[in-house]
Amino acid sequence: MPDRQQSRGRGGRPPQRRRIDERPTPRRVAQEVVRDVDVDDAYANLLLPARIREAGLDAQDAAFATELTYGTLRWQGQLDAVLSAAAGRPIDEIDPTTLSVLRVAVHQLARMRVPAHAAVHESIELLGDHRGRRGFANAVLRKVAATPVDDQVDAIARTMGDDDALALRAAHPTWVVRALRRSLDAEGAGAELDDLLAADNDAPRVQLVALPGLAEPEELGDEPTASPVGRLAPSGDPWRVPAVRDGRARVQDAGSQLAALALTRATPVAAGERWLDLCAGPGGKAALLAAEARVGDAHLEANELVPARAGLVRQALAAVDPDVEVSVGDGRRYGDRDGVYDRILLDAPCTGLGALRRRPEARWRKQPSDVPELARLQGELLRAAMRAVKPGGIVAYVTCSPHLAETRAIVQGAIADGAEAIDTRAVLERVAPGTPLGGSGAAVQLWPHRNGTDAMFVQLLRRPAAAGDASEPR
Repeated sequence: MPDRQQSRGRGGRPPQRRRIDERPTPRRVAQEVVRDVDVDDAYANLLLPARIREAGLDAQDAAFATELTYGTLRWQGQLDAVLSAAAGRPIDEIDPTTLSVLRVAVHQLARMRVPAHAAVHESIELLGDHRGRRGFANAVLRKVAATPVDDQVDAIARTMGDDDALALRAAHPTWVVRALRRSLDAEGAGAELDDLLAADNDAPRVQLVALPGLAEPEELGDEPTASPVGRLAPSGDPWRVPAVRDGRARVQDAGSQLAALALTRATPVAAGERWLDLCAGPGGKAALLAAEARVGDAHLEANELVPARAGLVRQALAAVDPDVEVSVGDGRRYGDRDGVYDRILLDAPCTGLGALRRRPEARWRKQPSDVPELARLQGELLRAAMRAVKPGGIVAYVTCSPHLAETRAIVQGAIADGAEAIDTRAVLERVAPGTPLGGSGAAVQLWPHRNGTDAMFVQLLRRPAAAGDASEPR
């Protein structure tokens, strides 16, 4: 087999590939998306819907392609361990096209109700007339199909240490398993690790938000979420819900909703307040903030570093308040605007370890070496936000990651610099009564296995009132 790196072409970029079989089958769609995620660092949630539309798949085939794609990406580490053992060679020595075919085939054998002969035969057909690839794939897949995949995983796991074995069985990188354990241990809940890992591997239900002042949650369905303005979406395309189609509601995880509401409902809103969404892309929280600002007669501004994501923010705001100013630039520059805003949302760039349910490929892309650089950026953004907020004003520090280096450590740094921690648990207990709230101290940590949300971390911080200012902070 050709070396995997050589198959990518000069400069690490994949060569222009020839489609051997142009039939728009769901397996073809899944295999190509899996390959492009691997080779091109494509995002499955953006690429897959486009490929389904291009292929003209009906609803049943689209559902099959979706399950196959996301399942393959989610369980990729485990699939690769099985494939490497069966092939007798490291994964990086298998060319990307053949590897993507093998991955989608083994996922069918392991976790989908597909007869073994169909999974093997139909997958090999994706390799067209390439005899070398077909012969190699056929030999590997027939070896895998001869024994239940779970038994093969168990056999491999028995050769590993405890953390590596748990990571293999749960299809998470070992460093992620350890980071999640430490985060749960920090609130005395380490025994919940297995439940959390299992929740990460469950396909999440789509959640909707009714934008306050524009829609009511009852318009979206009967199944509640952790958010008072949210509902689980009915089955099928969310665009079938009139409020979503009209822009009065949108798809948004309930954890993100609670993060925004913690800021807007921490204290009564005074007319004329200035709010800032410091890292606003792609715009979901900005839309909810804009709706809350309209209800409270406040003024929202938004900022986003990446121009394309700033465009998404403008689209998200169009149905709520198209007059919101969306700036493009590094959020750290707001540290030069001393005491301008009453409330600031900092949804900081992070590893995204709290959203592994919805971004199945993300767990394989991140490395522990990513954390220090992100933590440095998070700290700098938070210092800028604490400078830009008025004395007595509120900053919501939010990450879609429970990693302690991105959560507690950053907040402790801000408190050491003089920020005051607000009892965020008390705020959210009032906003969303009955929602179990994890975390410790004044912070809140949401969890997929408890709350049905992304693992959002939320800490409200107040800039101390200026010396000699006897006014009550709003």
